[in-house]
Amino acid sequence: MILIADGGSTKVDWFAVNSDKTDAFKTRTEGLNPAIVDEAILKKRILGNINIEEVREKISHVFFYGAGCGTPKAVTVLETIFQEVFVNAAVVVAEDMLGAVYAASEAEPAIVCILGTGSNSCYFDGKNIHNCTTSLGWAIMDEASGNYFGKKLIRDYYYKIMPEEIRNKFEEQYNLEDDYIKNELYKGDAPNTFLASHASFMFDFKEHTYITSLIADGVDEFFRYRVLPYGKGKEIPIYFIGSVAFYFANIVEEIAKKYQLTFSGTIQRPIDNMIAYHKKHLIQ
Repeated sequence: MILIADGGSTKVDWFAVNSDKTDAFKTRTEGLNPAIVDEAILKKRILGNINIEEVREKISHVFFYGAGCGTPKAVTVLETIFQEVFVNAAVVVAEDMLGAVYAASEAEPAIVCILGTGSNSCYFDGKNIHNCTTSLGWAIMDEASGNYFGKKLIRDYYYKIMPEEIRNKFEEQYNLEDDYIKNELYKGDAPNTFLASHASFMFDFKEHTYITSLIADGVDEFFRYRVLPYGKGKEIPIYFIGSVAFYFANIVEEIAKKYQLTFSGTIQRPIDNMIAYHKKHLIQ
């Protein structure tokens, strides 16, 4: 049995495939970002899933594509944990951008972007991935991501910039006590996920001018820092993956047109496309 995983900071979608390429099961765990989450918690999150626990000794291969897996150190952390959990498996750990490329563009050159809990981009030349810069993660980068917008919402709330009707709804949905927020940001296990949990608020008010303006500014910033530096024109399609891109696809498309670039659609959950790619190319 083979496990394929699309690993975000908030959640991981797992898909098990039998040796004859038939589907076995789908399941989900909490996020497994090794740059954020402690190793003991990473392992606990995997073993806490009953579907995985029941078959872990039967797994022959693990293909994991995850947020925070862009450095050798992070890859080694997860490889070690997976080898302890899946004792009979060959393990492949790669950054989430590679999984995104598999989901969006099988062999054609494209710019592939992620707008989820975090954000990132790459240029895929048909064979290899190229990054315009190293990502330093949620604290100072991750433009137009869930944690980016969560931070913006909380800041606007505290600075009293948020419109009154939005502010009242925001107060109803979240604990906005300053001690609680500071504890989650500076002592919590996953500050990026904490911030991103506030971004889902935007989906309920996606037509409000305050929200659309917030999204447009963030997406424009993402294009300027994470898309335009590739220097590609209209001939290269741009694919977006993740909930932020999916729910605000109209704004993403508008910004792409502003820069005379080709918006080619969004994929909310890439796991199904990733499975199809693996069945066709990587599973013998």
